[in-house]
Amino acid sequence: MKQRKILVTAAAGKTGVHVVRNLVDSGHAVRALVRQEDDRSDALRRAGAEVVTGDLLSHDDAVRAAEGTDAAYLCFPVRPGFIQATAYFADAARRAGLDVVVNMSQISARENAKSHAARDHWIAERVLDWSGVPTVHVRPTFFSEWLVFPWVRDTIVRNGEITLPFGEGKHAPITAEDQARFIAEVLSNPAGHIGKSYELCGPTQMSQSEIAGVMSDVLGRKIVYNPTTLDGYREHLSHYELPDFTIQHFIEVAVDYQNGVFEGTDTVIEQITGQATQTVEQFVTANRAAFDRARDN
Repeated sequence: MKQRKILVTAAAGKTGVHVVRNLVDSGHAVRALVRQEDDRSDALRRAGAEVVTGDLLSHDDAVRAAEGTDAAYLCFPVRPGFIQATAYFADAARRAGLDVVVNMSQISARENAKSHAARDHWIAERVLDWSGVPTVHVRPTFFSEWLVFPWVRDTIVRNGEITLPFGEGKHAPITAEDQARFIAEVLSNPAGHIGKSYELCGPTQMSQSEIAGVMSDVLGRKIVYNPTTLDGYREHLSHYELPDFTIQHFIEVAVDYQNGVFEGTDTVIEQITGQATQTVEQFVTANRAAFDRARDN
């Protein structure tokens, strides 16, 4: 395989760190863009990446990061500014002549989304499409990692309860590691993917009650789904120092979840990478320490 030089933004994040590892292991030169130097950036450097610091909300930083690369993974957190950052990055990608940008979007991204972040992702997709930059959009359902986020994990650890206001909705949880393997493959071999959008889902669609049942089996203690109200969820989230923008997103995607927006399964990751995606049982087993009751002491 011809070595490529690939830019990975949000390189210390949930998917980014695995994208970097996959690309380095495949023999590519990787430039890892991070917001700041810390233990995570040191780990990326030790893994073999060229680490640069910068902010996607800076046009100069975007241009500098993309310069001299062949392809890029674009990922932006759930916070204001994604449309601006995407416009800056699209210009940077055009200047650098990138042959593909893999854009992390979300399955709830659509024109009439009530979540400001979801609508921003939809507009950001359009900005990349209009720019003429060769782009592949990935639109995952809820990550399996959602279970280990503090506002979900804490009630599991303390009370043995999943308290999300998700009603009887379902989704097929997909791990960041599995998505990263797919993203790295597309960045390495973009032919046949340009212009496509992929809704990335895990192998099995499950309700929150079914997820709780799997967790009970793995952890050896009873976990139940005890849904809260949207108001109760908003109050719960307020204890985690989350920005209002993020809380608004979480509330609206909870409604989307109830309405089936996050449903679906697929095997595209296995088809493209040759490796099956992780089940919830495998994910909880691998992350069992995160649900140890000792964390609550």
